[in-house]
Amino acid sequence: MSELTAYELEREANIARNRALLEELDLKDAVTQLGIPPKPKPSPRKRVKPTQPAKKVKREHLEVVEPPRRQSARLKKEVVDPNETAAQKKRREEEQKKRRRIEEQERIEAEEKARLAKRPRHQELDLTTLGENLEESELSSLRSSLQAITNVPLPRLAADADAFVFHEDQKNEAEITELKNKLQKLRVVSRAKVTVERVYSAAYHPEATKDLVFFGDKHGQIGIWDARAPVDEIEDEDGNISAEYSEGGKHWRLQCHWPASAKSSISSIKFDPVDAHSLFTTSYDGTIRRLSFVSGISQEIFSSEHLITSMDLPVGGHEMWISDTSGGLTHLDLREPKDKACWYGLSPAKIGTVSINPTSPHFLLTASNSRVLKVWDSRKLQQLTTTSGPYQLSQDTVEDLVQSKKGKGTVRGMFQHGKSVSSAYWDPRGRSIVSTSYDDSIRLWDLNVAKYNSSPAFPSFTPFRGIKHNCQTGKWVTILRAVWNPNPDVFPHFTIGNMNHALDIYSCKGHLIARLQDSRLTATQAVTCSHPSIIERCATGSASGRCVLWAPPNVE
Repeated sequence: MSELTAYELEREANIARNRALLEELDLKDAVTQLGIPPKPKPSPRKRVKPTQPAKKVKREHLEVVEPPRRQSARLKKEVVDPNETAAQKKRREEEQKKRRRIEEQERIEAEEKARLAKRPRHQELDLTTLGENLEESELSSLRSSLQAITNVPLPRLAADADAFVFHEDQKNEAEITELKNKLQKLRVVSRAKVTVERVYSAAYHPEATKDLVFFGDKHGQIGIWDARAPVDEIEDEDGNISAEYSEGGKHWRLQCHWPASAKSSISSIKFDPVDAHSLFTTSYDGTIRRLSFVSGISQEIFSSEHLITSMDLPVGGHEMWISDTSGGLTHLDLREPKDKACWYGLSPAKIGTVSINPTSPHFLLTASNSRVLKVWDSRKLQQLTTTSGPYQLSQDTVEDLVQSKKGKGTVRGMFQHGKSVSSAYWDPRGRSIVSTSYDDSIRLWDLNVAKYNSSPAFPSFTPFRGIKHNCQTGKWVTILRAVWNPNPDVFPHFTIGNMNHALDIYSCKGHLIARLQDSRLTATQAVTCSHPSIIERCATGSASGRCVLWAPPNVE
């Protein structure tokens, strides 16, 4: 295309200037008669209502105490009177020394205060301290909700080892069909931004009359969500009251672990298996705390130099096994002082999860970054220590036990994955195992562990089913884990987040029961949990702190 001449450029500029002038004078007809095409009007933008509430969420920032800055002596130099006497000079120098001592003391105190603000809190904390950003009315509402659930008996959490074991395929298919009919009807019935930061862990309280879900986030905060509580009425931009602008249910935020930073991420949440009146939380700050719903007091029950990744409790609830990034498991008896806890080095790499068999609690399941899933016999491990110690057993010590005649059967089964094993859990019967791995697979085992209780190893420890599943979450999404539904009275099935923003539900046989999706969800539902008492209930959380309740659409 040839370039325009100077005459043509000037002509185009004149046309544009005349058109603008005529339009300013509102001479639209003249513009049309001159053959100047009217300016195209931009298409009106459609106003979309937000899918989340317009309610402002106050971000909670860590208050940083800055010590006083040092200044140059040259800049601080005072103007000295050239005519001062010797006595005045002496008095001035004494005042300078005194001022320097005071400033140095203030600096040391400020540095100490700033250092303490970054350390975990080990003392007992009440609800007022935990919910320091909550108003008095919100604290009162939270206390009432927690007190209400302490009056409800807890359903049993373990099934019989032979439950839902059928020799006829027709019975398995009938159970799967029944599950599909119930779970494929689930829809998003409530949504809310429950935590400020990314959701790391979740637990569904067994109270059947409520949908009370506890979420742990990246900065040590617990978000308590009563998902079906009456919705607060909030005015929209036009001053009208609309349910679309309201958060689903009510939620409260408690800062259980400190400091409020990524050093305090809550890696796992468990309810007391005896009565569900207490909440156990593990954190990257190396502490485990127990929040009592009866007293409203959060108490530290364990502290470790290792970064804690998960924990599990047997049905009896008197002990706890804790995994960490150093490749160890810690056994903590809750009836004894915490300094009696014993650490076992089991892996050269991080152990991401530990799971206790509900029906045979001496069988421990570990998932490690060393790519190996193992089943341990804790009775053999505990032969290495006594009530008087030692309480730190290295990996070499454990390996010597495994190789010895005395330690035969310490490792009952092991399976090598293609990449790191991100999670592995027993089902409520203690019969099925599900694992997830960064080799983009879900694997399933079926074991009658009671049958091999006294044998040194399982005859076979090969998964019977492998399912392809994208587990590449990257840096900004919480690791995907396949989590069993804890309800012992239903055919075993598990939930896992899908990178396509869906929730997948599989049976213990590997059948896809349901894939739940909603066009309003634009983030991966990485953290999942299910109601221990009601089949048609699931809750999920994402990296933004927004959480979702899945239930039948006609639920009240």
